[in-house]
Amino acid sequence: MSAATVTINDVAKAAGVSKGLVSLALNDRRGVAPDTRDRILTVARELGWSPNPGARGLSTKRAYALGLILRRDPRTIEVDPFFPAFIAGVETVLAERGQVLVLTVVPDEEAERRAYSRLAADKRVDGFLLTDLLADDERIPFIHGLGMQAVSLGEPGNDTPFPVITRDYDAGIDDLVSHLIGLGHRRIVHVSGDERMLHGRKRRERYEHAMLAAGLTPVVVPTDFSPEQGAEATKALLDGPDRPTAIVYGNDPMAIAGMGVAHERGLRLPQDLSITGLDGSQIGTYVYPSLTTIDNDPTGWGIAAATALLRLVEDGEPADVALPPARLVVRASTAAPAGGE
Repeated sequence: MSAATVTINDVAKAAGVSKGLVSLALNDRRGVAPDTRDRILTVARELGWSPNPGARGLSTKRAYALGLILRRDPRTIEVDPFFPAFIAGVETVLAERGQVLVLTVVPDEEAERRAYSRLAADKRVDGFLLTDLLADDERIPFIHGLGMQAVSLGEPGNDTPFPVITRDYDAGIDDLVSHLIGLGHRRIVHVSGDERMLHGRKRRERYEHAMLAAGLTPVVVPTDFSPEQGAEATKALLDGPDRPTAIVYGNDPMAIAGMGVAHERGLRLPQDLSITGLDGSQIGTYVYPSLTTIDNDPTGWGIAAATALLRLVEDGEPADVALPPARLVVRASTAAPAGGE
């Protein structure tokens, strides 16, 4: 018998159980004793059984796929390490269950709504992973109106019927600002990200809170989270009359772009300028000097989001997930300013 011809009936016969029990075990559903589940899974592996998403979809009206629609410039996604790591976390969960991710990148809101409607109407996905939450995010009621399930990365500003995956950044940002102040910095500028996105706005607000609590004046330069605008903001700050001694960027790609500008200007990092990121990408360990940042673990975001969405789709359990708080990661890109502030 070839692996391609092995059916649930074959697994049930070999394991000495019913076809229904095999289906529950293979789909990781409740109602199967642990030892029975282990025996079924062992027999399935020995026979070389593998799931057929198309056949399962016909019988259960499931697509066995999750959707991720990103409204971003593809160039931004290309240079932002959060998304590859997040997708890797999602795929870790889906691969174990024989399911897939449907990824769509769209340029604007109209195209985004069409994509949600098309995937829902065609029954190509069982639910959606929502990233880049906006204030009063209209996607939440829109997706709910389509009769679809979803989970969101972050707490929406409006009511939501869907589970949320959260991580507390406040303490990490407070620690980051305190770290810079403790080194002797007083002119600490924040190059913020796109404030239409809730996480961009919340990071800026927490920076301002930490600066004001320390009796310092916050200075914010807004951008769209792209390395290009991060670099332009850095040039403007270095050419300004009151050059900062430390810059806190809204994400690591902008911080790395800022490093490049500083190196081109002949500045010594971190003596002449301390630089930090805010989302803990792995690439920050390999730049020179290595980047001080806030730990974010995007792979962990992906694992938690995919697991929560599958639990909602399969068992109807809308469970929120609070990830471990983001923590300060001190590396070589921060130091006391040369000659004081």
